Amino acid sequence: MTHTIATHVTTASGAKYVAQLCKHWAHKFDVTMEGTTGTVPFGDATAVMAPDDSGIALSITGTDRDGMQRLTDVLARHIDRFAFREAPLDYDWQWREG
Repeated sequence: MTHTIATHVTTASGAKYVAQLCKHWAHKFDVTMEGTTGTVPFGDATAVMAPDDSGIALSITGTDRDGMQRLTDVLARHIDRFAFREAPLDYDWQWREG
C-alpha cells in the first residue's frame, strides 16, 4: 500500500531552498527539477518539494511508513540548514491515506 505524508512550510524563500536542496542531493540521487518543483527519489520513497508564494509544499510518498517518517526529519533538517536565518521552520506533517 502506498502512503503519503505532507506538510506546507511557510517561508518567503521557498524556490531558493528547493533549488539548493536539489543541487545538494543531485550527487547522491537522481534528482529532477520541473520548473521550480523538485523531486528526489530516496530508495523506497519519493519526496516532492513544490514552492509557492507562501512557502514550500512537501510530500513524501512510499510504502514504508517508518522510513517515510524518518525522511520527514531529513527534509526538515536540510531545509532548516539552508534557511538558517529563519529556522527552525514549522513542520506539521500529516498522513494522507489512499
